[in-house]
Amino acid sequence: MKTPFITKEQAEEIISKYPTPFHIYDEKGIRENARKLYKAFSWNKGFREYFAVKATPNPFILKILQEEGCGVDCSSLTELMMSECCGFSGSDIMFSSNVTPKEDMLKAKELGAYINLDDFTHIEFLDKLCGLPETVCCRFNPGGHFEIETQIMDNPGEAKYGFTREQLFEGFKILKAKGVKHFGIHAFLASNTVSNAYYPKLARILFELAVELREKTGADISFINLSGGVGIAYEPDKPQNDILAIGEGVHRAFDEILAPAGMGDVAIFTELGRYMLAPYGHLVTKCVHQKHIYKEYIGVDACACNLMRPAMYGSYHHITVLGKENAACDHKYDVTGGLCENNDKFAIDRMLPEIDNGDILVIHDTGAHGFSMGYNYNGKLRSAELLLKEDGSVQMIRRAETPADYFRTFDFCDIMDKYLK
Repeated sequence: MKTPFITKEQAEEIISKYPTPFHIYDEKGIRENARKLYKAFSWNKGFREYFAVKATPNPFILKILQEEGCGVDCSSLTELMMSECCGFSGSDIMFSSNVTPKEDMLKAKELGAYINLDDFTHIEFLDKLCGLPETVCCRFNPGGHFEIETQIMDNPGEAKYGFTREQLFEGFKILKAKGVKHFGIHAFLASNTVSNAYYPKLARILFELAVELREKTGADISFINLSGGVGIAYEPDKPQNDILAIGEGVHRAFDEILAPAGMGDVAIFTELGRYMLAPYGHLVTKCVHQKHIYKEYIGVDACACNLMRPAMYGSYHHITVLGKENAACDHKYDVTGGLCENNDKFAIDRMLPEIDNGDILVIHDTGAHGFSMGYNYNGKLRSAELLLKEDGSVQMIRRAETPADYFRTFDFCDIMDKYLK
């Protein structure tokens, strides 16, 4: 079973100051997980994790990860700006974008970030816009299906990202002719894999590609970025990834492919978001209504605006009713929010303990792609984000939105003045 990192007593104390719903993150768990990742790849002297800012874009979270040695993976101008304000610059930043506006590219170049080009045409785009840096990374898309042990994990051929193999070789030649001195290779072939085989399989593909690229283009490849894709098991009865086993699998591939080719100094990078943060975030909400019609419904004060994944993907998120952890799960409920959309459901036909109005529900594994995917449909306001610190205290790291925030972009007219004060 999944165990919340807060108790009912802690939750009640927090709620007395910060009303539900809110997202809360576990600092201790985040730090321990980051250290475990670095241990798993300690065999590679250049290893670095570039946390995917898109997963949890909060400066307090970024500062914690910065203290643990992580860089940041940014995909937009505002993510670059946030990272800059947190003290990231130069090789601390990996800029992996697509359909990239010129303002975003200019900011990445200004900060000295590693720029990861998503498309062959972006070579000319970047060169004309602001010139090519000495180090350039290119994103590879092998096409077709990506399989592990005969199981199709994803379909890169249908993804909008990356260079084809032919474009990559031609692109490296062009970049080298234009004066680029150092190169990186990046690929993301499957999302949220729960398999210790994913990174090692991807690593072998990229390591073999790197050897061939150096042989045929003469490029100096300084790093290989395995990107994200290492996920978590959202279901409580499924095994989690073993990052130490994953790191050792990549190590074996490195020793078998890169080291014999004289490329033993290549750095390995990762861009993890979900793996780094998801288990260390909860969406905390209260039961505010019950409905008894053709099904039994539990209405909570959170909605899909606070956590979109179940509505968007049909994703499973485990739910704990605080104080009833040991009660029999003998009631079948749909757990719903209050949006005017029938897919606004955190759980469907979920067996849970009997729930009463006022009960506190913890929705697990919301630390990544939870708050960050929020929106304001139906005029719903984004919740607060809180941090459970290592000493047990709780810090607000983003306040809840107010109606004035929602109306703020009407500040060019006086219609909403009464709400903007």
